[in-house]
Amino acid sequence: MPNFWEKHAVPRIIKFACSQPAVMKDRSEIVPKAQGEILELGCGGGINLQFYNRAKVDKLTGLDPSAELLDYTRSEAKALGLEMDILDGIGEAMPFADDSFDTVLTTFTLCSVQDGKQVLNEMRRVLKPGGKILFLEHGRAPDKGPEKWQQRIEPMWKHIAGGCHLHRPVSKLFEAEGFALNQEGGHYAPKTPRWLGWMEFGEARPL
Repeated sequence: MPNFWEKHAVPRIIKFACSQPAVMKDRSEIVPKAQGEILELGCGGGINLQFYNRAKVDKLTGLDPSAELLDYTRSEAKALGLEMDILDGIGEAMPFADDSFDTVLTTFTLCSVQDGKQVLNEMRRVLKPGGKILFLEHGRAPDKGPEKWQQRIEPMWKHIAGGCHLHRPVSKLFEAEGFALNQEGGHYAPKTPRWLGWMEFGEARPL
């Protein structure tokens, strides 16, 4: 059972931190690229919903394990008049058939999953042939100074921020699991400590 901090504080912290102006700018650039039948993995909070290009969306499905964050998502979808199937579940065991989606979108989600490799395998399974993954994540900094601080801070940070890993190498994880990366990029978010602010984004396709 989640404790009071995990149930009430963490969802509010996540929603606040993940909707800062610099983050929203990055979201506004990656989310509109989603098309067809779309799965948003880690949809809790509903922060991405305003950025979808509805002309390109055939069907939108969201998956997240946080009941509290899913409440935000339902409220945001209703406010925007957006039709969306919203499910409670985890990325390691997605409740979908093989070859279900044209696009899987993940934003600031891979940092907190329990088993990154399994989640990527599930993404591969539910993607239709020719499908793509769009990702915007924070992760392991490319510079030694911030990267060392990430290692030092992460054990405490995970307890504060709902299991979030500061030091997870997102792009390398995709490559290690047999995905080709296109339009890959990264930068430090402005006005953010460098140990927290490294963002990676792009498109991944199964090889």
